[in-house]
Amino acid sequence: MTNDDERDLRIHLERLKQEHRDLDTAIDALMAVSGSDVLQIQRLKKRKLQLKDRISQVEDQLFPDIIA
Repeated sequence: MTNDDERDLRIHLERLKQEHRDLDTAIDALMAVSGSDVLQIQRLKKRKLQLKDRISQVEDQLFPDIIA
């Protein structure tokens, strides 16, 4: 992996993590409101899980497990 590839992956990883944090905040805010849209909350939670999986994939690319 070149330095440019690694830099791009790190930038992508930070964007994913920021989106994950933003979704967490949005979910908390929606859950605090009575009568909030349960379906919308479920969709946001699903998106958050997808982001978590993608974050793990990018981290695996950046920091591979090397068995010595």
